[in-house]
Amino acid sequence: MLTSFFFILLIGAAAIFILFFEGEKPVINLQQTSAFIGKEGNINYSVTDAKSGIHTIFVWGIQGDVKKMLHSVAYPRTTYTGAIGPLEDTRTVTFDVKKEGFTDGPMTITVETTDFSMRGWLTGNKAVASKEVIVDTIPPKIQILHNEKYISPGGTGIVIYRLSDKDSSHGITINDMFNPGFPIGDGRNDIYISFFGLPYDTEYFETLNVSATDIAGNKTVVPFTSVYKPVNQKRDTINISDGFLTKKIPEFQQYYPDMQGDFIDKYLFANSTVRAENNEKISDLCNTPHSERLWKGHFIRMAGSSRAGYADHRTYFYKGKGIDQQVHLGMDIASTKRAEVRAANSGKIVFADYLGIYGNMVLVDHGQGVFSLYSHLSQINVSPDVMVDKKTVLGLTGTTGMAGGDHLHFSMLINGVFVTPKEWWDQHWIDVTIEQPITDSKF
Repeated sequence: MLTSFFFILLIGAAAIFILFFEGEKPVINLQQTSAFIGKEGNINYSVTDAKSGIHTIFVWGIQGDVKKMLHSVAYPRTTYTGAIGPLEDTRTVTFDVKKEGFTDGPMTITVETTDFSMRGWLTGNKAVASKEVIVDTIPPKIQILHNEKYISPGGTGIVIYRLSDKDSSHGITINDMFNPGFPIGDGRNDIYISFFGLPYDTEYFETLNVSATDIAGNKTVVPFTSVYKPVNQKRDTINISDGFLTKKIPEFQQYYPDMQGDFIDKYLFANSTVRAENNEKISDLCNTPHSERLWKGHFIRMAGSSRAGYADHRTYFYKGKGIDQQVHLGMDIASTKRAEVRAANSGKIVFADYLGIYGNMVLVDHGQGVFSLYSHLSQINVSPDVMVDKKTVLGLTGTTGMAGGDHLHFSMLINGVFVTPKEWWDQHWIDVTIEQPITDSKF
């Protein structure tokens, strides 16, 4: 009888120990906290406890004799067994470095946490984690050496600037579009150039600035001014025939089998939805340009007659009724059938495949955000990652994609923004807009 009593007592004691005195410590993760802390300090931590849950969290900043509590939280008990507190706490602690008494230099971030276990004389299991960081409150310095004085929708411009911190992320912002900066490439380690394109539908300037953010998060923004020059854009009409639909829709159906409805419905889907998807894909391909300038001199225009221009506003008619409106973002050039298409300038192939309305398409990265596009090809002769020059035959003209007759659709893009090719075909424009400002910035 006594033995049974002691056995029951022992089982009860073991159960109480397991339920209330679990010994697993919380886990602290500080990996997302940067090794550099700027003027506005950010500490990213994650605390997890898989058993009794999190009870308290304290975040400290320690620098020499200065020790400041930057954040604390104590969770109330929600029950008496199982997960008493939250199993996870992930957050960003923001603080004013100077207000808290810290100066530039080494600093220690420490996170202390306890759980709801009754171990440690009822104080819970405790975990401590620390990370050594560097306080840096000095923002980068920017000096603008050149910026575009006049810019029109569809035009390309540059900004040249001196930057004190080469490890910063930097570039220019035109309205809501960010254009990264790159080393100018002439031996000057602190001089950068940023190419930008103004979309065809821009109506005004809201934001024009050069910005730089260092690895500590300190940011400098320097505005500049440019004169907006409007342009007249052509308006055109295109008649869609049943013969065109009969010829084209089977091609699109192969690549987009989910197209529904009759031929005209499928055409509208291709001309609108597929077009938008294609342009988004092209924009994505332009997101990681080569950091060095690969091109030299003006871009070569393929011989032939112009059939359509950049930013032509098109209204599409079917059986006398307007059914769609789109904007043509390139230049159409017609020559002989299956004419050779050469690279307009030196660069690297980043895409060579079929892409919806563009048909067989080649995209060339010329470095520092400059790209050229060749579409409706009947044949592609190159593959991605191949370096090309003005002698390289990329393929042959054709009628693939949304093309009614054999021709080349040629586009220029700056950081994914379609711009007018006419500027890039003009050596005088290259000299005045790009080469001369680069030379002048040396003095």
